[in-house]
Amino acid sequence: MTSQSQGIQQLLQAEKRAKDKLEEAKKRKGKRLRQAKEEAIAEIDHYRLQREKEFRNKQTNVMGSQGNLSAKIEEQTKETIQNLTSSYHKNMESMMKKLLSTICDINPELHPNFRHAV
Repeated sequence: MTSQSQGIQQLLQAEKRAKDKLEEAKKRKGKRLRQAKEEAIAEIDHYRLQREKEFRNKQTNVMGSQGNLSAKIEEQTKETIQNLTSSYHKNMESMMKKLLSTICDINPELHPNFRHAV
């Protein structure tokens, strides 16, 4: 009986060691999964930062050139307005004289196709 009891004890101890090894393996697996997840998150963050940096560079290039274009257009517009204003002031008086002379100086004439009835 004692040998049987010792055999049972050995089986129980072997079962306990197997259970401990299994738990240890589960812990290592969980630890490795957490580590892999952290590595993946770090890699994703690094990739995201890299892509955002590239995007910002492209955006700066495009928006920078648009900013330059809008500044040029604004400058050209101001120059055109200034030219038109100076032209207006320069020609205003002569145009008013021409307009008033055309309106006020009327020379009544008969139309060349008018036939006088006798």
